[in-house]
Amino acid sequence: MKYTNLEEYRIEHIGSTAIKGMSAKPLIDIIVGVDDLQEVEKPLFKSFSEAGFLRLKVERPGEIVLAKFTDDTYKEKTHFIHLVEFQKELWNNLIFFRDHLNSNEDARKQYLEIKLEYLKDSSTGINEYTDFKEEFVKKIFAKRTK
Repeated sequence: MKYTNLEEYRIEHIGSTAIKGMSAKPLIDIIVGVDDLQEVEKPLFKSFSEAGFLRLKVERPGEIVLAKFTDDTYKEKTHFIHLVEFQKELWNNLIFFRDHLNSNEDARKQYLEIKLEYLKDSSTGINEYTDFKEEFVKKIFAKRTK
């Protein structure tokens, strides 16, 4: 993999733990920007594996997801790495979402209410949780293009 501009940051902390005052599980989300998702080379995955990150069988367009676990039971995750194309739509949306919530108290409160509502009614998996908050997240993404 070649980096065209090493001056740019290609690793960012995202997710609830990156939002000030947000209730969150002790799970760190990291976004890593690559030039071309289709060209991610095996040595990169080998390096992630050596650092304890395993590629998940998660179907998300424009994204490869890896996770680090507390132990060999692979039940409790500590970190997610989201490989996405650097400065493309998903990268820009995820960074904008984090920055918007950090700078907008009303949006932060709304997001927290949605998270708490989900926990009150359900405790199923990550896909269900992502689906539950999708409408709010898309509304924030739409603000980026205005």
